[in-house]
Amino acid sequence: MRTALELSSPEFALEEINAQKPAILRKVSITKDEFEKAREELAIAVEFIPLEEYEKFLEPASKISPDPDDIDFFALAIKLKLPLWSNDSLLKKQNKVKVFSTFDLLNKPEFSDVLFPDE
Repeated sequence: MRTALELSSPEFALEEINAQKPAILRKVSITKDEFEKAREELAIAVEFIPLEEYEKFLEPASKISPDPDDIDFFALAIKLKLPLWSNDSLLKKQNKVKVFSTFDLLNKPEFSDVLFPDE
């Protein structure tokens, strides 16, 4: 399936995935090789952006992020002027950065051309 969706994430998120490898292997019941393949595909599908590129947005992000663990994601969203994709409803408890859930993306007609351009 081809998609017109462009995904960006703070670079540390990929590092966190690597750090959580043992837990992921255990919870998802996949082999180390399957994990490595999925991580490589993720690194191709998502543009991981280094902290230096969005760090000046950390302060304003810290003032609006409802969860301190998500400040980097808000800073990157502010820098890129893009919404967040998260199923954490807590993140919608602010009005500066639009947050879409997976349900929103799959069920709102305005996203169908982005998610499914060939249909």
